Order: sequence, then C-alpha cells, then structure tokens
Amino acid sequence: MSQKIPAVLVLADGSVFRGCSIGAEGSATGAHATTVGEVVFNTAMTGYQEILTDPSYAGQLVTLTYPHIGNTGANPEDVESRNVYAAGLIIRDLPLAASNWRREEDLSTYLKRSGLVAIADIDTRRLTRLLRTKGAQNGCIVAGMAGEAGSAGTIDEKAALAAAKRAPSMAGQDLAKVVSVAKAYDWNGSLWALGTGYKPDGKTQYHVVAYDYGVKHNILRNLAERGCKVTVLPATASAREALALKPDGVFLSNGPGDPQPCEYAIRAIREIIGTGTPVFGICLGHQLLGLAAGAKTVKMKFGHHGANHPVQDLASGRVFITSQNHGFAVDEKTLPSNVRPTHRSLFDGSLQGIELTDRPAFSFQGHPEASPGPHEMAYLFDRFVGSMQRPARKGK
Repeated sequence: MSQKIPAVLVLADGSVFRGCSIGAEGSATGAHATTVGEVVFNTAMTGYQEILTDPSYAGQLVTLTYPHIGNTGANPEDVESRNVYAAGLIIRDLPLAASNWRREEDLSTYLKRSGLVAIADIDTRRLTRLLRTKGAQNGCIVAGMAGEAGSAGTIDEKAALAAAKRAPSMAGQDLAKVVSVAKAYDWNGSLWALGTGYKPDGKTQYHVVAYDYGVKHNILRNLAERGCKVTVLPATASAREALALKPDGVFLSNGPGDPQPCEYAIRAIREIIGTGTPVFGICLGHQLLGLAAGAKTVKMKFGHHGANHPVQDLASGRVFITSQNHGFAVDEKTLPSNVRPTHRSLFDGSLQGIELTDRPAFSFQGHPEASPGPHEMAYLFDRFVGSMQRPARKGK
C-alpha cells in the first residue's frame, strides 16, 4: 500500500486499537467509513475468504489471530454465500504481495469492492487476550480517508466508543431471517454456476429440504454429492410448506444470532420431527433442534471460532479436529430424557452434538462441511443419508 489510511477499533469497554484501513474508506466529503458489531476472534490459519462470506458471522467484527492474512489473495471459488456477511475484519498484518495460482485480486481490493470496513496493523494478541478475559463485546471500526495525517487522523474516538456502546447485544437478536433467502430454490438447478466450483451430475436418490438460516455453499455441495436433490427454503417457511414437498429428509442449516428468538423455526422443527421425518442440523440448526426438543441454550463467554477444535464422539471415543463458529450452545443440563449427547468439546466440555432417542433426528454444533480434518467429520452427512434409506414412520 503506497499510503496508509488511518483506522481505529474501539471496544465498548473503552479499549482503543489504532491501525490502518485495508477495506472500505471514508468519502471525499469527510464522512468516515464506520461499522459496529460483536468482536470475536477466530484461530484458523487459513480460510479468511470463507470466513468473511459465512452468514453465521453476520453482525460480528472478526479478529483473525493468525498474524499474516491475505497471502493468497481472493478468488470467486472460495466464497460460501452470495455476499460478505461479516460486519468487519480485524488483522495484524496484510502482506505486501499475494501469490496463488487461483488469485484474481488481492484481499484489500476484495474488501473494498465488498464495502467491508477492515483494520490492520494492530496487536491482535492483546485484543484476543482481552476478549478471552472479558468475553466477546461490541466494538466499532472507523476508517479514515486518504490524505489524513497522524495515526488516527481526524477520527473521533469518543464517537466510536458511543457507537460501540449503542450497538445491540447479540443475545436476543434474530438474524436468521435477515440473512435467509426470500423464496425457495433448487440448489442443483440454479446456484452451481455462481463461481462455487460445483457442478451437479443430475443423479439424485433423495430429496432433502434445507432450511436456510444462513446456509453455506459447501453444506449444499456435501448433500448434493451424496445423491440428494436439495430444495432450499426460507428460514420462516412453515412445517406444512416443507412437508408438502414430500422430502426424504430435512436439513437445518447454520446461521447467525441468538436461536431463542427464532420461534417460527422452533415451531416448524417441532412439527417436522413429530412426523418421523429424518432431520439433521448444523450450528444454529443444532441449537434450534435442541430448543424444539425441549432443551435450553446459553450465551457463551467468547464462543468457539476456528478450525482446530478437538471434539470427542461419545459413542466411539474418537477425537476429531473440527471447525467451529458459534457464540451460543445447547445447555446439556437441560436435555430432556429423550435426547442424549453425542459429541463434546475437549476445550471446555460444552455440548457439541445431540440425537433424539425416539425420532430420526440429530445435530452437530461444529461445521463438518468446513473439512478441517479434512474429511473426518464427513461421516455425519453419511449418517443423514443413511437415515433416509430407512422408511421413517411416526412413533418409531
């Protein structure tokens, strides 16, 4: 970068981090580029483009703990949704050069084109330690304009602090219906050409209805690659709408925000599992299945965000390295008698998976489609397909 443009990150507790802007900039009229959200940290070493386009990060300012971000640039194949959904990006260092055979643009250009406010040249170690100690909290990133002098230019840090304090808490926010699609579509027949790298072969054995609470492309690919025709429904679609499509199974996707306000989804899921239709949930879908079954969810101190989280399968005893992205969890102490735990985090002991004992329904908190192993968690998709091979009858 020929000229560093000042930027500031201010947390709701008053902590200030001064750096430079690498994303959307202020306008020539004097207006600074500003964004607010919940500040979280992600420990993955790679996958920054997938992280930015994961709808589960809606409303969050993502801190990447790996120091060098942007080494391989950006390309249209590594996106996980139609848009950049993270509210902002926070990194330590943006390399001067990006090199990869798939590179089409550098990260800073990608961020500017996407309108994402981002800050670099800050001490992300200090920020991560602060979040681990105090917990995730709201923050505000303000990017200056070209030509401003000094490390922070004319940025009003007091105004940034006020904006951070005004930002709503993630607890109580229903963001699933905000990021969801407006109408149903057939994944196999419509979205493969949007630079996803996936092209269907037309061979399908099962029909899966997928609720879009913020679904990632690679989840849909995993289902399609296993012979599933996938129909994606809006988050607010009723159980009647889903069951009218006569699905062999119903998938509950990942997504952002607090699961408890999503009463429309909880109601629909409760009706669907009551019919004996096989159900599989991931991330927010896992939490919603837990709520529909009668359990409760809790807000975590700083959540799980990264691609290196060890999780134990309680049935086999095997330990898997998983990808995680969530700030809420199903409270294991509140599980009803017909729901049993299947997976547990070895970092903090939190619940990572559940299954119903009287219905063909199960879920996982992490992201098996993110391939952190890279393929060791794929057995969960195989299990879902297997549950659709056996006729599901009500009451069985």
